[in-house]
Amino acid sequence: MFQHFWKKLSPKQLSIFIQTFSLIAIFFEGYDQGVMGGVNASPNYVAEVGIGLPDGTITDTTHQGGIVSIYYLGAIVGAFVGGWIADRIGRINGLLIAAVFALVGGALQAATQSSDFIVVARVVTGLGTGALTAIVPVYIAEVSSASHRGGFLGYVFIANYLGISVAYWLDFGLSFVDGGYSEIRWRFLLAFQCLPAIILMLGIKFLPDSPRFLASVGRLDEAKEVLEHIRGNKGSNVEKEFAEICAVAEESKPSSPIQFAKVLIGRATNGAHLGRRAWLCLFLQIMASWTGITAVTAYSPVLLKQAGYSSVKQSGLAGGLNTIGIVGTIISAQIVDRLGRRTCLIGGAFGLFVVNIVAAALYEGSRADPSKAAQIAPAAVTMLFLFNLIYASTWGTVAFLIPTEIFPSEMRAQGNGFGITGWAIGVGMTVLVNPIMFGVLESRTYFLFAGLNLVWCPIVYFLYPETAGRSLESIEAMFESSSPLHTKMEAAYRAAGNGDVLTNRRLSINRISENGEKATVDEDSVLDHEKV
Repeated sequence: MFQHFWKKLSPKQLSIFIQTFSLIAIFFEGYDQGVMGGVNASPNYVAEVGIGLPDGTITDTTHQGGIVSIYYLGAIVGAFVGGWIADRIGRINGLLIAAVFALVGGALQAATQSSDFIVVARVVTGLGTGALTAIVPVYIAEVSSASHRGGFLGYVFIANYLGISVAYWLDFGLSFVDGGYSEIRWRFLLAFQCLPAIILMLGIKFLPDSPRFLASVGRLDEAKEVLEHIRGNKGSNVEKEFAEICAVAEESKPSSPIQFAKVLIGRATNGAHLGRRAWLCLFLQIMASWTGITAVTAYSPVLLKQAGYSSVKQSGLAGGLNTIGIVGTIISAQIVDRLGRRTCLIGGAFGLFVVNIVAAALYEGSRADPSKAAQIAPAAVTMLFLFNLIYASTWGTVAFLIPTEIFPSEMRAQGNGFGITGWAIGVGMTVLVNPIMFGVLESRTYFLFAGLNLVWCPIVYFLYPETAGRSLESIEAMFESSSPLHTKMEAAYRAAGNGDVLTNRRLSINRISENGEKATVDEDSVLDHEKV
């Protein structure tokens, strides 16, 4: 019954429906990423898990960081296992299973009784979040057109910052209950994440699976029906897109559960240079984490305290910092397809370099002359807001977008696991060391982030491909090049007729004819038909 609900919707309604549930899934990821900032600020929680004193003073920052970062270990496993499941039984079924883990993990976190208890709960939640974050961007990429793929994902990732913002604003409100010492403060924050998980579980099966997954498992008639419904027409462009999907699907074969290991050591055979693609995804997300975003997201109250603000203003401004990320993501949706992925990454890294340098200089001025702290504070906070705006409009979307575009269809969700692994490693590492770095270096940590952002510019320029405006099938041509350099990949793409899938393969395409019988159609006839 619910499997056919989407057929009753218009293309526009279906698009909104897909976006809505994708937003809910990414909201969960964003909320869980931001919630621990408020939880760690709750004195009752600090005492409950044994990381500090009853007044909320943290005495064991390593233990604190470990509880936060263990979640990302679960996310790594969840990304690969969830990705493999999505490649085998579908994107929608994969999301349903991920939502179950997310719900159970959220409930366990809210019921925490000890340090060991919450560690296990965080791992379970990480499994669900890793799978959600691996599958949703892939699903979005596979149902979007080449010209709007980045923008579509950009709008969905508004929910990431929305989730972080809601976590901070909820904590801001709850901090006034019993002066912030109430047990409800942190338990409600952790329990709230169950709400989006429940909505996902109840509604995700009403969506169609992606046409590219359906084609990869031989369900060509369903793939064509979904594609035509999403595009809203049966014109020549849709026919060509479907023909390309079929041409690639004809060569696909199911990936194994340990395919990620084969890819990393260069033993995978279901695509050219898969190992190179995996490392590109891993390092892209690690670079994104080391721009300094986790310091701003998870430790903004600490930074604002260093700027001289009261605890109430710290919480309010921390929520505002993440709310500005929503604006940045809207900007990203407008520019990522127009400017291209590479321009956004390079421009964003340079912008973050400048902001980090200025913020560090301002904090240094405040340290040198504490009497001027109140005058310098507004400028320092402005830099934090600019940081979030620039990051959200560039790296915040593109780092999640590229990994969904450069893997073949039969292992796209599992391949995206490399990106999520990079995200989990990068964020987990920085969350673990941020308390230590800021404890030792204090605001001078921003000089380190500034230097790293400057290093990311040439790495992106020389090694990362441009995928904007290119179909997922045509991107394969770039990786036929034996060289990892961007210029050589572009040359390979041009040599392949700008990634012309149908011309290069010269394969027959098994399609389902209108009367339900299989027919073999040569791609030349498809192209000739389009010309007519």
